[in-house]
Amino acid sequence: MSLARATGIILAKELRTEFRSRELLVTTIVFVLIVIVLFSFTFDPTSSESRRFGPGLLWLAFLFAGSLMLQPSFLREQTNDTLAALRLAPIDPFSILAGKMAANFLFLFLVEIILLPVFAVLYNIAILPVLAPLVLVLALGTIGIATTGTVFSAVSAQARLRELLLPLLLLPVLAPVLIASTEATAGILRDPSELSRVWLTFLAAFDVIFLTAAWMTGEYLLEE
Repeated sequence: MSLARATGIILAKELRTEFRSRELLVTTIVFVLIVIVLFSFTFDPTSSESRRFGPGLLWLAFLFAGSLMLQPSFLREQTNDTLAALRLAPIDPFSILAGKMAANFLFLFLVEIILLPVFAVLYNIAILPVLAPLVLVLALGTIGIATTGTVFSAVSAQARLRELLLPLLLLPVLAPVLIASTEATAGILRDPSELSRVWLTFLAAFDVIFLTAAWMTGEYLLEE
């Protein structure tokens, strides 16, 4: 079976599992919405202050969303030992990771798109004029979060303290992605708006490097 077809099957399985209950999506959206609202009431920012501090708060909220959504990536496979069954299937081991990465990206990106208008209203920021470059930065940053989060979720799935281990592994690695995404978003929301090619290149390079590393080590990452 080809890599693309196997990845599509895993992705379809993940989407069916989540949209059947929608527990993780709804919980994450509500949680991050509360975080954004609390930040808004705590800082009560003006429009100029929102352009300065808003990007950092926005990506901090997205980090919270990622922490919630990435943890169960491989915990679902613990029931009935389905991960072992997937590993025995005649497919490339990386397709299991790739399917879960794609699912995590779609879930996170959906949460971000839903929360972006709420952020714009609460923080008095016009996002429609800069929506295209903003979505581009969101996509590149979310690919980085989903890729690294899925890899470390696979690594920590068999650990006894996996709920503690995943954030400890993930946060130091994600720091460059969060910094680059925040700086790129700040430039877009600045008046006049500016899309930094330096930060875009950094995000794209980070995504390519981690995807390549996951492809090369996929078989070992899924070992017990």
